[in-house]
Amino acid sequence: MRKLGVMDLPDSGSASSASPGTIDVLLADDNLIVREGVRALIARHPDLRVVGVAADYDEVIEGAQACSPHVLVTDIRMPPSFNREGIDAAKEVRHRHPGTGVVILSQYDDPEYAVSLLAEGSAGYGYLLKDHIAEGDQLVDAIRAVATGGTALDPSIVEALLRPVTTNGGLTPAEEALLSMVAEGKPIKAIAVARQLPAEAIDAEVEAVFVKLAEGVSAGTQGALQRLRLLHKAIVDREEQGETLSRLLPGGLAEKLRRDGKHIGETERVVVTVLMSDIRSYSTIAEHADPSQLAGQLNVHRAAMNEAILGENGTVMQFVGDAVMAVFGAPFAQEDHADRAVAAALAMHAKQHAINSRWEEEGLPAFGLGLGLSTGEAAAALLGSEERLEYTLVGDTVNMSQRLQQLAAAGETVLSEGTLKALQQAVTTVALDPQLVKGRDTPVVSFRLVEEPDPKTVMAPSERL
Repeated sequence: MRKLGVMDLPDSGSASSASPGTIDVLLADDNLIVREGVRALIARHPDLRVVGVAADYDEVIEGAQACSPHVLVTDIRMPPSFNREGIDAAKEVRHRHPGTGVVILSQYDDPEYAVSLLAEGSAGYGYLLKDHIAEGDQLVDAIRAVATGGTALDPSIVEALLRPVTTNGGLTPAEEALLSMVAEGKPIKAIAVARQLPAEAIDAEVEAVFVKLAEGVSAGTQGALQRLRLLHKAIVDREEQGETLSRLLPGGLAEKLRRDGKHIGETERVVVTVLMSDIRSYSTIAEHADPSQLAGQLNVHRAAMNEAILGENGTVMQFVGDAVMAVFGAPFAQEDHADRAVAAALAMHAKQHAINSRWEEEGLPAFGLGLGLSTGEAAAALLGSEERLEYTLVGDTVNMSQRLQQLAAAGETVLSEGTLKALQQAVTTVALDPQLVKGRDTPVVSFRLVEEPDPKTVMAPSERL
């Protein structure tokens, strides 16, 4: 096996010589010429740095472990089988290192690959065509986007995903009519109602049409059938959710909406733990910092916070300036949402502490985090319009997390009474004096977290208070 290639350029050969706020990139492509061309494009931008290269699946996995990149940029087809190693490797990297951004570079505008990549959520993923990456700053913009949990898709892929399925003929009028309904995005149950047939019968008919089409595809029946199935899934998702690819939602939410049939403006009551984070004295830091330098520091901070939250299966709701809002227990219920939120808070502090140590050596201001955690009921809803959707939580639980965050000094996490009661693992806390906070008529009882939970010690909620 070829060894992972790590850069040793004079100006960017090690973490200590990287510029403040640099996004570290692992670059994977088995074609040396293509790889060096992409490396050259990235090297033109001082906020991006290639820290390693790989040429096959195993090297991607090893490289991610060795280099801890913020973003993986990879081809789709690489050794050993030249099938879809890049996508498989990207998903494995995300599994092992949550929060790592991924940009797929492909010469194929076949939407099957994009659907496969985004099947479990879109946050932190990008899919670009190699033919277009030299146009403007498409590649570097995509790297910057996925580094902080955004999404970047080539317009050609968006067009292909939204293009109706068409046929080459050879179908009966009844089969043409059935495929037309499929291409319009009608789910199996809706087609069954329209044709007054059992859903199982329609499902069998659709499969038969797919097989018939696949028989005429020179690439092989199985590959063509898989492609058609993935296309159908994309079309159904788009129509059922009222969604286009410009309105991709937090990871996993699109599938939940497809399954539950939620609509814009429709709300559901959820029990969650909301986490709010803010950088102490950020305005003072901003007053004295170079704007480009500060933007780079924010990028590093956000990527680390995103990784910590995703590592506990939380959902990053939004980044607003120096603030971060995340939720645990929605859009999917989690019995241990409070414990996950506490674990994420500890990881956020730990990651920022490590970053601050590096920044101190570089003469950069440290970020001190204050975190607030609140547990209780909230209303979750899709709000907005057909042009733009936002998954939103509203209610006192959300407001309380914001107020508690304001009580936390740099490096501290403050918990609500509800969060402490909901924890399944024991924690050590110090009760704070009851305080009046904005929006409350009575003093709020809160607790400062002072040490990491011991997973071997479990206390009943009544024993904690």
